[in-house]
Amino acid sequence: MSTFETMHEPLAAREVVLGRSTHVRRILPHRRHRMIGAWCFLDHYGPDDVTIDGGMWVPPHPHTGLQTVTWLFEGTGIHTDSLGSHQEIRPGQLNVMTAGRGICHAEVSPPDAPQYLHGVQLWVCLPDEARDATPPAFDHLADLPRLVEPGIELTVFVGELAGCASAAPTYTPLVGAELRMAPGASVNLPLREDFEHGVLAVSEDLIVAGTDLPRHRMSYQGCGRSELAIATSPTSTEESIVLLIGGEPFAEEIVMWWNFIGRSHEEIVEQREAWNEGGFGGRPARFGTVEDFGEKRLLAPVLPTVRLKARGRIG
Repeated sequence: MSTFETMHEPLAAREVVLGRSTHVRRILPHRRHRMIGAWCFLDHYGPDDVTIDGGMWVPPHPHTGLQTVTWLFEGTGIHTDSLGSHQEIRPGQLNVMTAGRGICHAEVSPPDAPQYLHGVQLWVCLPDEARDATPPAFDHLADLPRLVEPGIELTVFVGELAGCASAAPTYTPLVGAELRMAPGASVNLPLREDFEHGVLAVSEDLIVAGTDLPRHRMSYQGCGRSELAIATSPTSTEESIVLLIGGEPFAEEIVMWWNFIGRSHEEIVEQREAWNEGGFGGRPARFGTVEDFGEKRLLAPVLPTVRLKARGRIG
């Protein structure tokens, strides 16, 4: 059941540094809302001048029990993984990597990358029946459904919205979309009432359901809405970029630590040991190797001194 409070709750990001130079604004997991649907992780980065900081450089690292979803607003990136994938991604295209029981990958900016890099990295938690049974996979979607109206361009990269349906693989009911709005534009988006949603003001201040939403903040919208009004701020003179994510509330409790998602402390210990086996020169059988990097990889940090607890989606 939704209440007024849960349908108008702003979520502020916290600053995190990834790799050698990438600063991100981490919105999920949030202390009040660890998940929105099965979306369990959201990093918003940029716009960053890659001629100054060198761009994205995240060496091989592992994942379990999730899907990574990469979406760019500006710039380019290269994905490589232990399946042998080597894929450049550009704005309007989607990369989805399904980890299953275990995979590793790396993300870097190409030498000829445009000046600015701006995007989001998201994770989707796989449900218990799919996380080990689903083989690792990588999908690149260069052609995604779009809805264009005066002052509005909607691109649906996961799930279905406003009659547009993405072919991206999903294992729980989800939606993910980018909305670009000209100054002075507004729109009423149709929503599934059984979904909870999050709206991120990517580039400019917004007005969401009649409430001001500052740039770089997310508005949590609880279940029960059949539509959502989004408008650009009266002070905006530039194009507003909006990110919408949502899904059915995820009922399972999970343990999410570093790049792993499990269901118990023991599972995380097992996954960490499987990845760190052999140190920097090792070739972990469970996760494979990103050949472009040889033996270079990120080892998992030391576990905390207390047991990791399974937690639900609400803080």
